[in-house]
Amino acid sequence: MKIYILSLVSALFVLLCGYLVPWTITPLIIGLTYAIAALGISVMLRAGQVSFGHAMYASVAAYSIAFISRMRPETDVIVLIVCSVVIATLFSALIGIFVVRYRGIFFGMLNLALSMVLFALTTKFYDITGGTDGIRVSRPTVAGIALERSAFEFTLMCIALAGSLLIAWAVQRYFRSGNGQALAAIKTNETRLEYLGISPRHVLWKGYILSGAVVGFSGAILALVQGLVTPDVGTWLRSAEYVYITILGGAAHVSGAFIGAAIFETVKLISSAYFPGFWQAILGLTLILVIFVVPNGVVARS
Repeated sequence: MKIYILSLVSALFVLLCGYLVPWTITPLIIGLTYAIAALGISVMLRAGQVSFGHAMYASVAAYSIAFISRMRPETDVIVLIVCSVVIATLFSALIGIFVVRYRGIFFGMLNLALSMVLFALTTKFYDITGGTDGIRVSRPTVAGIALERSAFEFTLMCIALAGSLLIAWAVQRYFRSGNGQALAAIKTNETRLEYLGISPRHVLWKGYILSGAVVGFSGAILALVQGLVTPDVGTWLRSAEYVYITILGGAAHVSGAFIGAAIFETVKLISSAYFPGFWQAILGLTLILVIFVVPNGVVARS
């Protein structure tokens, strides 16, 4: 119960911060997209599998929004988000059939390879994707109402906050369900699962689909707040940042993703402001410090 109250208080604080200090809205939304994506990564980490290519699902959702918005400029923001998440989910289900056959470094590198293929396609097919220039996303209507930029960004922040709370609740419920326990068992003793008549590959596939859907939601919000979709959304560096945040916060509880994202954004913002040529090293030192002090992340237990 305490964690739910703390989550609601944190969400209200973010909402109030965005309302009173409007320039913070964009950084807050981008921070939320990192937290949501890290939540998707934590699902895979629950099974002991680290994906270095999950940003491709954010890219799929972002480009889906760009294509739909270009074909149907009148499409409402909620319809755009739902359609893009469905497409990212279906894409993850298709990719998952192949990658869940592998474990450990092979699982991580295979995801990385597939994300690099998608990155190359979005870069090379200029006539379709706009290449490195990307595709501009026009500001969609909200419930049929065309809003000014400031009102739209505040509404988008409310949608991102509500979505993140709902996803965090659903993922935590999943962790405590039979499927979630079976997913955790893949990390500890996969052979025992098979003795119980449970297919580890099927369990991991379902977890992979959930993970892809969650990361897809983060990509949809990112596309809408930026108003531009470029191949950088799905680059390996962004996948690495998602993994960084997940390790920093810990995968034992969903709150770890949000705490990890808050630490990541704070360290990044302060170090890039005061040490502009040294901020990557400070981020690395922060992770090393966390690994030594709290090896399982800031939130080590559920």
